[in-house]
Parts: sequence; C-alpha cells; structure tokens
Amino acid sequence: MIDLASRIRDVPDFPKPGIVFKDITPLLADAAALKGAVDALAECVTPLRPDIVLGAESRGFILGPALAIRLGVGFAIARKPGKLPWTTVKASYALEYGEDSLELHEDAIEAGMRVLVHDDLLATGGTARATCDLAEAVGGTVVGCAFLIELAFLGGRARLAPFQVDALISYDSEG
Repeated sequence: MIDLASRIRDVPDFPKPGIVFKDITPLLADAAALKGAVDALAECVTPLRPDIVLGAESRGFILGPALAIRLGVGFAIARKPGKLPWTTVKASYALEYGEDSLELHEDAIEAGMRVLVHDDLLATGGTARATCDLAEAVGGTVVGCAFLIELAFLGGRARLAPFQVDALISYDSEG
C-alpha cells in the first residue's frame, strides 16, 4: 500500500494566517497514489452499496467521479449558488465568519437512491452536513460519507452523526 499521507503537502498560512492547508496536488500528480486513493476509498464504501456518489464543490469533484466509476455508479454535484443551470434545492451552513450555501439539481438524485457523500477533506463538517441535507431534501438516503483527509481535531465527524464516516488519512492536530 502506498503511503498516501506522504503525498499530502502542508502549506502554512494558506489561505490565511494560522491555517495549515492540506494540499492534495502532489497525490493527484502521482498515478500510483491517485489510483491507490480511489481504490482504498472504494474498498471502504463498497459494503454501503451506494447508487450514486454526491460530490461537494469544488475538490469533491476531483476524486468523486473516479470513485463513482470504480463503484459502478453515477455521480452528482453539489455546487455553490448560481452555478447550476436547472431547478435546484439549497442548503446553507455556517462558516467561521458567516454563512455559505450549496445547491443541487432537484432531479440529480432519485427518491430512495442510496447516496454516498464525498469530499476531499472533512474539517468542521459544515459542507458535508449541507451536502447530506441536500441529498435527503430530494429523497435520497445517505448511506455514508467518504473523505480522503479528516482533520479529526476539528470534530467534523460528530456533526455527521449518525452517518458512517470513512477517511483514508486522519490528522489529530493542526501541524
């Protein structure tokens, strides 16, 4: 197994002072690591039997389609407001300094579909929770959430209860 964590670059003070950004671009550039990440995510979530993967903008769009292909299911997108051309539903969530929202085409997920929510990183859980809320708003059943990285020290996993949460790489502290 490839050491995926060794392919994640820490970028201090990005996008603002005090933040240590987890840069996944070195992992994406390494074909073996990229395949390893997609395969490992698929192995974690295959028992959940999802019908569709729902990826959150924007980095959930990177591994999400590859994961969907590997699982043999479709892929749907949750985007920032005003980016989708069809009728949408909307979910808002709190940020450190304000609020943000995601939208989903109202017909992106059929009623009763088993939905796997995916993003590259789980931090406080706001984006992921809003993505789960969107799936449920259109009649989907969230069967779990899958992430490449979890910043466990920020407690996002608790915000996603009772959903199963899988992450390939977990950081217990900011450094």
